[in-house]
Amino acid sequence: MNKTNELLIITMEECGELIQACSKLMRFAGEKDVDKKKLAEGLVRLRMEAADVQCMINLMTERELIDRKEMGKMVLDKRKKLKKYSNLF
Repeated sequence: MNKTNELLIITMEECGELIQACSKLMRFAGEKDVDKKKLAEGLVRLRMEAADVQCMINLMTERELIDRKEMGKMVLDKRKKLKKYSNLF
């Protein structure tokens, strides 16, 4: 396997782990009697998985699969869409 394929596969795996952490955190937070310990552990896991995904994005940038300036513009564009179509802002 070449390095680019390995990078992409690991990135996919890390994204999947972040998805799972988000799902579990929603489940813990949505319980009638919130278990504060589970919630705290879920937040730690979310942060760890988000950091892993950020690491992979950084590696893709270093390998020039992603252009940092282009990505910055796309992030701003996404934020504009979220302001328009979501309640996040």
